[in-house]
Amino acid sequence: MTAQEEQATVSPAPAPDGWRVFHATGMAPQTPPVLPPAPPWRRFRGGPALPPPPDDPEAALRRIGPDELTPQLGSDEIDIVNAALLLRRPLLITGPPGVGKSTLAHVIARELGLGRVLEWNIVSRTTLKDGLYNHDAMGRAQAIAAWQAGLRGGPGAAAPAGPPEQPEPAVVLNERQLPPVLGDFVTLGPLGTALLPYDRPRVLLVDELDKSDIDLPNDLLHVLENGSYDVPELVRDAAEAASVHTSDPGVRAEVRQGRVECREFPVVVITSNGEREFPAAFRRRCLPLELRTPTRERLLAMVKRHLGEHPEGTEELVDLFLQRVQAGGTHSLDQLLNAVQITTLGGFQVDGNGRKLVEMLLRDLAKGR
Repeated sequence: MTAQEEQATVSPAPAPDGWRVFHATGMAPQTPPVLPPAPPWRRFRGGPALPPPPDDPEAALRRIGPDELTPQLGSDEIDIVNAALLLRRPLLITGPPGVGKSTLAHVIARELGLGRVLEWNIVSRTTLKDGLYNHDAMGRAQAIAAWQAGLRGGPGAAAPAGPPEQPEPAVVLNERQLPPVLGDFVTLGPLGTALLPYDRPRVLLVDELDKSDIDLPNDLLHVLENGSYDVPELVRDAAEAASVHTSDPGVRAEVRQGRVECREFPVVVITSNGEREFPAAFRRRCLPLELRTPTRERLLAMVKRHLGEHPEGTEELVDLFLQRVQAGGTHSLDQLLNAVQITTLGGFQVDGNGRKLVEMLLRDLAKGR
């Protein structure tokens, strides 16, 4: 074999970033990329498969701007996101408020063609059940009472003038008046919907988990590890399957024997402003990603992405914003966008009376006023 023939038989070396499926471009693909198979320890057997979820391009446009997106992540940060995608592990994002932690979930969803982002906003009263499902027991009781009243002729039916000579006959069910079904009063929450058996993973944003009760991260461990949960009300129901509401507007899903199990573990993006530490067992199941304030170049690109141009005075406002961040204040990227947007109004003078307004828009949020 000649040297040329031997060289031809050698397969080309893979690209250095060939393992990546996410590149932080935020551009919607013509054909959604195929994710590599999950590791054996992160494979699940939920079914039957559900239709692809709806998309929400307006929400993506509002959160991350148009399709021409300049990457806002560095190479190391992109690698961490890809590792979370390939290993099917939650991504725990920390960083100052307004740095774009929750926006990253929308960037991932649009770039990988994963449909609408399911958002679970956490407060101090949030429980695991809030994220999984809600059973409207009161509404179901009222519906059953109304159904039974309808079978008897309704509450407005005329009563006989005198005492009845014969005992009232037993109620005979009308086959055309079916009783309320349990599934009509069960709504899956964002976490519960994300764990439905889709062929491609859903994107779940768990926003500001550090605001939760101290027990919620530990309560999440079982669900994040097993990719499944039970709805006790449906487990006790005599029906084999139930059609329930989901967190996607107008979309229902069938739950069999009261159990939900995913086919592909969702892309879970958990954000934290660092108000408290999470348990070690919880952190072990997540991949950490810390986002910092973008560089000057990235801030200018972000302004252009949202406003379509660089209005006059943008660079001065970006420099002022960075000076205040570097001075140790707490600032949000929304403040910069607001300040730049206000300067595009006709007749607005930054160096005149408008200076006080710009100062207010770029104030230190840590001062509480």
